[in-house]
This record gives sequence, C-alpha cells and structure tokens, in this order.
Amino acid sequence: MKECLPLRGIVTVLNTPFTAENAVDAGALRRHVRVALAAGVAGFLAPAMASEVEKLTPAERDLFVDTVLDEVRGRAVVIGGASAASSEERKRLARRLVAAGCDGVLVSIPYENDEQYSRAVHEVAETSPPFLMLQDWDPRGYGVPVETLVKLFETVEPVRAVKVEVVPAGRKYSELLAATGGRLHVSGGWAVMQMIEALDRGVHAVMPTALHTLYVRIYQLHTSGQRMAARELFDRVLPILAFSNQHLDISIHFFKRLLFAQGIYPTSNVRPPSLPFDETHARVADELIAWVRALEAEVAEK
Repeated sequence: MKECLPLRGIVTVLNTPFTAENAVDAGALRRHVRVALAAGVAGFLAPAMASEVEKLTPAERDLFVDTVLDEVRGRAVVIGGASAASSEERKRLARRLVAAGCDGVLVSIPYENDEQYSRAVHEVAETSPPFLMLQDWDPRGYGVPVETLVKLFETVEPVRAVKVEVVPAGRKYSELLAATGGRLHVSGGWAVMQMIEALDRGVHAVMPTALHTLYVRIYQLHTSGQRMAARELFDRVLPILAFSNQHLDISIHFFKRLLFAQGIYPTSNVRPPSLPFDETHARVADELIAWVRALEAEVAEK
C-alpha cells in the first residue's frame, strides 16, 4: 500500500526572469532559488504556468530546469513540469525531466472522459518518474472526478500526488484526503487566497508564487498549532493576493515587478502576449510591493 509522499510545506512556482534583451537570465533564476531556499521552502515546481512556460522555447525550458536542479542540489524537492497539448509531447518532456534528475513530474491533462484521461495518465506514467503529480486544473469547474483520481492513485504506481486547482478547491481537498486515508499527497495552488482553509483541511503542501518568507512563516505557525497567529499574518497578506490573483497575467506582472524591486531579477519583463499592465496597475502594485517588503522585514526580525 502506498504511503503519502513526505513533501510538506511551501513548494514555490518560479517566474522566469528575462534580460533587457528578452533572453532567459539563468543567473537571476539561481538568485531566486537561493532566496527561496534561505526562506525555507520545501520544493520548487519548474517550469509552470506562472513561469510563462508556453512562451519558452524547448531549449529555454531545458535551461530553466537544469538551472534549478543545479542550484538546488538536493536541498529541496524539484518537480518538473511536463504539461503540454499532446500526449507525445507530454511523454517527451517527462522523459527529459526524469533524465535530468527531477524528484517528480507534474502534468496537466485536459479531462474529457474517464477513458481518455486514464489513458493519458498511463502514458506519462510509463516514463517512470519517481512520482507523478496530476494537476487538476479547472478554473471554472470541479475538474477531474474524485473517483477517477482515487482510482489512478490506487492502480498506477507513479501517481502519488494531486495539485488541486478547481472551483471550489476546499471541498475537493477534503474528499481526496478522506477517500485515500490521507495517503494521496494533496496540494493547493491557485486557491492560495484560501490558504488557511486549505491548511485546516489538511493539505500537505501549498504551491504559490514568490512571497517565500511570508508563506513559509504562515505554514510554520499553522502546523505548530498557532493557527490564530497564522491567520493574523495571512490576513495581512490578503490585499496582495486580492490584487495579484485577478488573473494569471496580472499575477506574473506583479510578482516580476516585486522580484525586480527586490534586486533578484534584472527586469520585470513579461513576454507577450499578455494582458496589459497599465499605470494604475503599476501604482497599486508599487504600494503593495512596499507593503510586502515591510511585512518581510517584520517577519525576519521575529
């Protein structure tokens, strides 16, 4: 019988840094990894939607993964992103990630019906990743049926984890955990605005973008029994999330602007196409960036 993966805590999703010439900046990516490790993150997802993965060339995607793995050097879990439009491309990416040395592979597969979805999962599983995490992504609905995910966990050896990103996420966390006795690793992603609820429901990990010091501290407070202290700190983070979580493109713009302000990224460049980020966005973002930096300094002093 499978036991739950030992991965616990904050698994950060890294934005892709670009130079002024719009090339991937591997040095800035290394700096970001070092900052996240120093903050105490448990792992990295590389690359993913927040990494503008669909705008990266195959060579850039490989550079991203290789850079993260080389900088992490076993100090945290690295989950490689193998999501793609076709089954053949998903398998090719998964093989590359396994060969590169990723600790696990994440894949998002559009759900049409049980037969189609299960076949696609089996195909990726045949690449023999150390573990396979299924990204249950559906921003408008409930995603893959709970029964289907549980069956795949029970019958497909590499399937060990599900990243839940559906509407509403909370109930699905509880249903998956209850159906597997907590043996299926369950994490939350885009529903980070409900982080306290997710932790109350027993998720094993949360997979947000940036804000490493704040997220790690909230997680530590909650899991050490200091729920109200976690709640109070999280409430102070909510204005940031309310702005950044308007849309994925706004999130990418905001966090790259933050990383630039922190001196981690050389630019805040986002590759087109992307939603516009206008002067009002920039003004509000800069106010919130000042708030982030003040919060991080306060947390670092404690």
